[in-house]
Amino acid sequence: MKKRTFLGTVAAGALLSVTPTSSRAAAAPGVTETEITIGQSLPYSGPASAYSGFGKSETGYMRMVNERGGIRGRKINLISLDDSYLPPKAVEQTRKLVEQEGVFFNFSTIGTASNVAIRKYLNDKKVPQIFAASGLVSFGDHKRYPWTIAWQPPFEIEGQLFVRYILKEKPNAKIAVLYQNDDLGRDYVRGVQRELGDKAAARLVEMQSYEITDPTVDSQMVGLQQSGADAFINISTPKFAALSIRKAYELGWHPLQLLSYASASVSSVMIPTEIEKSTGVISSTYYKDPTDPRWANDPEYLDYIAFLNKYVPGADKGDVFYLIGYMMAATVTQLLQQCGDDLTRENVMKQAANMNFRIPMLLPGVNVHTTPDSFYPITTLQLQRFDGKTFVLFGDPVTIQPVPPP
Repeated sequence: MKKRTFLGTVAAGALLSVTPTSSRAAAAPGVTETEITIGQSLPYSGPASAYSGFGKSETGYMRMVNERGGIRGRKINLISLDDSYLPPKAVEQTRKLVEQEGVFFNFSTIGTASNVAIRKYLNDKKVPQIFAASGLVSFGDHKRYPWTIAWQPPFEIEGQLFVRYILKEKPNAKIAVLYQNDDLGRDYVRGVQRELGDKAAARLVEMQSYEITDPTVDSQMVGLQQSGADAFINISTPKFAALSIRKAYELGWHPLQLLSYASASVSSVMIPTEIEKSTGVISSTYYKDPTDPRWANDPEYLDYIAFLNKYVPGADKGDVFYLIGYMMAATVTQLLQQCGDDLTRENVMKQAANMNFRIPMLLPGVNVHTTPDSFYPITTLQLQRFDGKTFVLFGDPVTIQPVPPP
């Protein structure tokens, strides 16, 4: 699947258009006097196609931006390709974007494994890998990979937050973990183990992994249930989140359940799982969930719904993956605006390392903030609990600084 989109929207409703000046010159591949071409790959098909909302929303956002005059007079051409959540296909599509389409940079490619697979190639080519859609902590390793920056909160800090909550609620908890057998899952496990510290041997009683190609996680869930655990950290992508929550219910296993924010979607996970089986599941968030009635009259929410109605007609308004794509598109729009007329790849990375702003639909108190020494744009999370209709926030926002890889 290939989508070419001329987008037009604004991070906070401000007009982005500035009349082009003759002094500007195309400074890098993908940049002309009238256009900026960027590219991405993501799973429009395959086992993680629930994430396709990212790309649909991002292409709609760019159409909005372009209708409003573009960014400093340049239209955004976003080329969005299907990689089926397969790392080899992501590599193939990324090479096509760089070598055939001549993109300025890679933007919001979906998936930890896919982003890991393309990272070395992009860094070797000195092509910015902007806002990789993953929370892998090593995507903030700016010394080893200076052309890469992620966008989502690091997975490790959510693992730490979950452990803090579990030990507060159940000081003697026995914890079981289901994780995807790739860097995504392993990052969460590291966060869990780091927070448990010397309690890990006594508290972490069972861990089971699954492959993205597995048809079910039934056997893994049986093993976790038989461990006697009374707390369950579920580190899975949407398909497997639904399968595992349902299986726990069928087994009569009712531990304190904590689910990765990567799958905390009412429309894509909680409802398909069946309400009675998913009610009570806890996750974390950094954005205003569109299914939460507390935001019903919030101006940012109303703007978001108006955006979907006009630029992504037919989108499931309760699917947070559309929302995350919207926010990521707002962030890259602000980044390009911040670059001014210095549209070089070097300046893109410089500006990506010097962000300090808020975009619509982030929770109060959550900002996009980076420095040359910290390539982690969002490090604040708040716990939320599914009540059968929506995720309900509780507690206070918590900021945890990630520990970069050695």
